Amino acid sequence: MLISVCKSKIHRATVTDKNLNYVGSITIDARLIRLAELVPWEKVQVININTGERFDTYVIEGKPGSGTIALNGGAARKGEIGDLLIIVAYGLIDKTEGPNFKPAVVHVDAKNKPSKK
Repeated sequence: MLISVCKSKIHRATVTDKNLNYVGSITIDARLIRLAELVPWEKVQVININTGERFDTYVIEGKPGSGTIALNGGAARKGEIGDLLIIVAYGLIDKTEGPNFKPAVVHVDAKNKPSKK
């Protein structure tokens, strides 16, 4: 049996930009994408800590090291610059792998730079 698990998470990322007139998505610093083991175009769930809002979108790669977390298109209506987000991707694994599975979790500081946790 397959189960759905959190495979990747960027924790407490700060929204740095929003662009309503963009073709939807969330732009994420490429370094954070790599550390969280995400890929461009991958579906993610975004949780806005400030509002409790949850929505699904897909990842677009931003400039490496920039700290960019930008809400684009309709997602721009789901948060404000400065809001804190949790960005999560899920994957399917065999149930027997569950007890030993470890997701890629990236904690970031207020400037969206990876921090130790």
